[in-house]
Amino acid sequence: MVLAAIAVAVLATGCGATQDDTNSSADKASSPAKKAPENPDGAETPDGTLLVADFGSDTVSFVDPAPGKGTFDSVEVGHAPYGLVVGDDGRAWVATAEGVAVVDTDSREREALIPYETEGLGPVTDGEYRGGGMGIALAPDGEHAYVGVNIPDGNGALETIDTRTEKVTDTASVGRRPFDVDVSRDGRQVYATDHDSFDVTVLDTRGGDTRRIEVAPYGTEGGLGSWLKPHYAAVRPSDGKLLLPFEGEKLVVVDPDTGRSTVERMTANTHQHGVTITPDGTLLAVGTGPIDPSEDEGPSLTIRAPGGKEKVVPLDGPHEDVAVSDDGRTAYVTGGFTRDGYWNGITVVDIDSGDTRRLAAGERPLGIAVL
Repeated sequence: MVLAAIAVAVLATGCGATQDDTNSSADKASSPAKKAPENPDGAETPDGTLLVADFGSDTVSFVDPAPGKGTFDSVEVGHAPYGLVVGDDGRAWVATAEGVAVVDTDSREREALIPYETEGLGPVTDGEYRGGGMGIALAPDGEHAYVGVNIPDGNGALETIDTRTEKVTDTASVGRRPFDVDVSRDGRQVYATDHDSFDVTVLDTRGGDTRRIEVAPYGTEGGLGSWLKPHYAAVRPSDGKLLLPFEGEKLVVVDPDTGRSTVERMTANTHQHGVTITPDGTLLAVGTGPIDPSEDEGPSLTIRAPGGKEKVVPLDGPHEDVAVSDDGRTAYVTGGFTRDGYWNGITVVDIDSGDTRRLAAGERPLGIAVL
């Protein structure tokens, strides 16, 4: 990929190539938000169910990933939900434009909607530049949730929520548009991936201090108009370093204690967004599609072994985020995408064979977890 390709995108302050697929923003405009069904029989949610944040609606969807199945229930959570995380107690924490929703995934009911303490969020709206929560994560002990809050046209915030009282207890300043939030293995540091400021903010959970680490392997030329920014990160289990993929070309490995980084080669050659990592250190990175279609490859899922060997699985249309089944055999990639070229579904990927199938689910699904 040559840096001249950036010029094509300088006028676009978003990220990812705009593409058409099965469903578009026009489809969304003609489709009213679904009303959340009730769960009158009180049936518990089966293990292995997928929970997705419906960025194109005000719900989270419960999805049976088996062939021929799909969404079987949904719960109203708040406008334009983005990221979500599920704790060991079965509660899901969902970052919406209005606040953080708390959902009991067994009873499939919303317990609470925790308003943000951050000011300047503007009107409740949708789209990738909306104010409100984006990335969200839980502390290893489950006692705190951390949500990255986008403040339109300015630096964002990282809010800390006490999961027992369900109240915001602290707010720290971070960079622009905190796409993703992660927590260190010992819970002593929280990492906000700041998309529009080319950095990661590190929060010390003991003292509340923050510091910023620039993550810009292509430089910061183009500023807000650049496409070559950090999106999502994963904490490597073996050593706690942060892994941030860029363009299917470079994997930036950041030591959050020293701020130093190294760069490893990647092979997908496509604009990358969501990532996750398995307990054995296998990294999965979602490719949304090319910045420059004349030079770059299409959407894909990169499956990167701990030693660096990669398998690149082509995907049909842009996708956003990814989760892995408990047995490590299956990846679930959401088709929501932050820009216009989304579709209402999930691609199910067999990690060993690379075989894929598409599953209709959700309304522009972004964040995903396996229950």
